[in-house]
Amino acid sequence: MITNNKKFYTEILKALAKLIIAGIFIGVLKKYDAIIAVILLLKIFHNSYTEVIKPKTNKNWLLLLGMLLTGFGGIVGETWGVTNGYWKYHEVARKLPLWLPFAWMLAFHYLYKLERNLIPFLTNQTQKNKIILAIILALILPAFGEVITIYLGVWTYFWPYQVLGVPLYAFICLVFVHMLVYTILHLVCKKYKINDIVFN
Repeated sequence: MITNNKKFYTEILKALAKLIIAGIFIGVLKKYDAIIAVILLLKIFHNSYTEVIKPKTNKNWLLLLGMLLTGFGGIVGETWGVTNGYWKYHEVARKLPLWLPFAWMLAFHYLYKLERNLIPFLTNQTQKNKIILAIILALILPAFGEVITIYLGVWTYFWPYQVLGVPLYAFICLVFVHMLVYTILHLVCKKYKINDIVFN
């Protein structure tokens, strides 16, 4: 499925470095959720300007739609989880930190951009191989980011069957949210004949 191209592994290492930086950033500033929220929102504006507003042609509306869907789905899940006592955020005055929806939105952008960069290195770019790649990335990378923030005291899971503080249920939920958005965007591409390397 994957070539031995060094650029493939370079992209993975760059993605891991970004994830580590983001995890440490949130972990260090966890008490200041409003500051984190503003910085993440500025990053969303930057991404939207770069890929949707600025280009004269090929405006990537899928990116914006994916971020909005993931942000909405993420905050619904977070509200459900915290309300039912499945996990808890620490050192903030409210149950849900202000930065949460923006973090979910940027998680979509992160995975989408990584998939977009990795797919050209697949030896066979079938829909099946793209889906396998998407599932592997959604299964491993968000959970890796969660491990960093959990160990920096941002939140705690109370679900059982944990690996480094991340429960099995969380792995399943992360993949479910990403693949649900993936499926919606695939159907949008199919209906409106949008050419996107990730979703069609």
